Amino acid sequence: MTVPPPYGGYQPDHPDYAPGHPVGYPAGYPPSAHTNGMAVAALVCSVLFAPLGILFGHISLSQLKRSGEQGRGIAIAGLVIGYAMTALAIVAVVLTVVLGLIVVKAAENMPRQERYPAAQGSSRQLPAFAPPPNLGANCQYPATTAPAIKPATPPRSGPVPTEPATVEAGIVTDRGSIGLNLANGKAPCTVNNFASLAFQGFFDGTECHRLTTGALAALQCGDPSGTGTGGPGYRFPNEYPTNQYRLSDPAVKEPVVYPRGTVAMANSGPGTNGSQFFLVYEDSLLPPTYTVFGTIDKTGLATLDAIADGGVADGSDDGKPATPVTIRSASVG
Repeated sequence: MTVPPPYGGYQPDHPDYAPGHPVGYPAGYPPSAHTNGMAVAALVCSVLFAPLGILFGHISLSQLKRSGEQGRGIAIAGLVIGYAMTALAIVAVVLTVVLGLIVVKAAENMPRQERYPAAQGSSRQLPAFAPPPNLGANCQYPATTAPAIKPATPPRSGPVPTEPATVEAGIVTDRGSIGLNLANGKAPCTVNNFASLAFQGFFDGTECHRLTTGALAALQCGDPSGTGTGGPGYRFPNEYPTNQYRLSDPAVKEPVVYPRGTVAMANSGPGTNGSQFFLVYEDSLLPPTYTVFGTIDKTGLATLDAIADGGVADGSDDGKPATPVTIRSASVG
């Protein structure tokens, strides 16, 4: 007698049965859902390059709607991280720009003497002026072996008056006017020379060939050749401050501060003054072997500052100014 099996027992002919598997499940486990690759890419790129992570995140969500794949949470995480990283990057860029503008503005507003700490920190100033007994008594302008770069007649030799003590003068350049107060009471032979050359038009049409921005901060002019070696064909001795020292005094070799606004003669050694002069736009350190013969007025300093702000043409601290400067005319009195 055949007895039916107990309920739920062995049913070898059940269509869903497979050996080794519970009844009611088809043979094998149900396949697992595939994770969307673009979602994974979105999460990785959100850290490495946020905008790309955002792009991949949106593409992934679009694909997930159609495919039913897994990875929605990963895609959303990639989007959140991507947007957060992008926002942080934008904030960082804005802060960098703002800080950069603040630094540039602070540099522009910095007092100019702070830009040259070497001169500012020096305790040695130009010596007080004590008139030598022979001041202006016998000005001499002997010829040099080098000919004049531009035709020029030497000034008159002999005694030169020291009064008035100050004489007004002016230089007109294509970059603006530079007013001068010439120190006739301290350097009469030098002022006499400058007045003579200005009257002859020696400076007219000449370039200011040199700008320095280091220990000496000055614009140098007065050479018609524009090379720094030209002159008027004659020379004359130093005056103040060199004449405040004994020739054997070691202090004559020690730098002193030539203050902002000083007009002084350029030279290649004692007694080699000619036509070249320099305009000091920042306190500068030099040995007292360059004749000081005047000061620059407020308008002239503004003109010099604008030229100096352009810097040197080759990016160094000594050379042709990046802003070319041509003297149109010079006058005295």
